[in-house]
Amino acid sequence: MISTRGRYAIRVMLDLAETGGEGFVPLKDIAERQGISKKYLEIIVKDLVQGGLLFGVSGKGGGYRLSRQPEDYPLGEILELMEGSLEPVACLADSSYYCDRREKCKTLPLWEEYSKMVHEFFFGKTLKDLL
Repeated sequence: MISTRGRYAIRVMLDLAETGGEGFVPLKDIAERQGISKKYLEIIVKDLVQGGLLFGVSGKGGGYRLSRQPEDYPLGEILELMEGSLEPVACLADSSYYCDRREKCKTLPLWEEYSKMVHEFFFGKTLKDLL
């Protein structure tokens, strides 16, 4: 399940794609438009800035803006930054995970196929697609 962090991060990014352009948008404006606590958004945008998805400037005239064009943001990138791996099972999420059943696991192909569908879905859509 995608948490509120992942969902709200997409909403913040989409809000900036719709309203930001080249200028910086104050977080309080995003919070008001999205109906999300400014305090909670502070945590989310901090991660988005650290992940290189947003630029942030503090002080008068400050705020946030996208670091690239909306078509250059696969939704999967945003979700993985906020959620971690989108893999459905530990043996696919962590290459160092040891499973003594891996060679004979009859369900592994199911998880691999599901993982591929999820990856193609979220990495095949961009912020621009949502605009």
